[in-house]
Amino acid sequence: MTRQPRLAFLFAGLVLLVLGLGLASLLIGPARLGIGQSLAALFGHGPEMLQLVMRELRLPRALLGALVGAALGMSGAVMQGFLRNPLAEPGLIGTSASAALGAVLAIQTGIAAAFPLGLPLAALAGALVSVMLVLALAGPQGGALALILSGIAISALAGAATSLVLNLSPNPFAANEIIFWMLGSLADRSMLHVWIALPFMVVGAGLLLTTGRGLDALTLGEDAAAASGIDLRQLRLVLVTGTAALIGGATAVAGAIGFVGLVVPHILRRAVGARPSALIPASALGGAAMVLAADIAVRVVAPTRDLKLGVLTALIGAPFFLHLILKTRRSGA
Repeated sequence: MTRQPRLAFLFAGLVLLVLGLGLASLLIGPARLGIGQSLAALFGHGPEMLQLVMRELRLPRALLGALVGAALGMSGAVMQGFLRNPLAEPGLIGTSASAALGAVLAIQTGIAAAFPLGLPLAALAGALVSVMLVLALAGPQGGALALILSGIAISALAGAATSLVLNLSPNPFAANEIIFWMLGSLADRSMLHVWIALPFMVVGAGLLLTTGRGLDALTLGEDAAAASGIDLRQLRLVLVTGTAALIGGATAVAGAIGFVGLVVPHILRRAVGARPSALIPASALGGAAMVLAADIAVRVVAPTRDLKLGVLTALIGAPFFLHLILKTRRSGA
């Protein structure tokens, strides 16, 4: 089978997988409802309480699962393509840690309790600040190494500030809320969270989809990419801005969910022929499928214990990360 039909089958399979998992996410919950009854309520038929459950609880959760997963998967594919390193992940530029710091400050200061949009807006503000700092530290001519070092510095600083807030918090209830938020979850989200994250994710996805040609050229090296007419400075700016918009939006509404951006691109890379331009949309679909599946597993495995989504993705992703490290060591030996 040639490459184009193979890619078409891959994308068709991923789309069907996401749709199937999205439907399962709508139908699974503590209220045991029939398929017909649930779908009827989703379209405005049946008891008002049931319509409320479907439209205000399950639908936002399914939509956010797909959006957050797509954002993480796409960002991971772009970061790995730009750095030409399969171990790279979206948090490398410090956006996740900075967005988390913004949310933590909103919880600690009481803004999140006083203003419903306070927490996600503070997280988005933290992500924006991280972009400005990373670009300023890396400099206009900075390459991949400068970008990585700047991101690590911002991430370490934001992580230290978050720990300081927890350490000095006089309110144990606020500290407990901070810790649980940082574990990552899609529970108790509403359509308001969807509308908050959606504009940033649309802009971020639009920016990252334009980087495909540049990342394809970059697989041959920076000199070859520059010789083929790729503006590496502009590519880096678009990449950082798009990644920050996606990760900032995802972290603002779901908390910290790790390893999706690392695992999904690596799984799909061989299937798309290692072409970044094809891996970006494939990873978006794969990330959506992974987060939806993990969120379903959270509800099935421990329906009464409030198992956090970020905990489950870490339990899956950490062993996979160790596998990648060992595989890299063997290939380099």
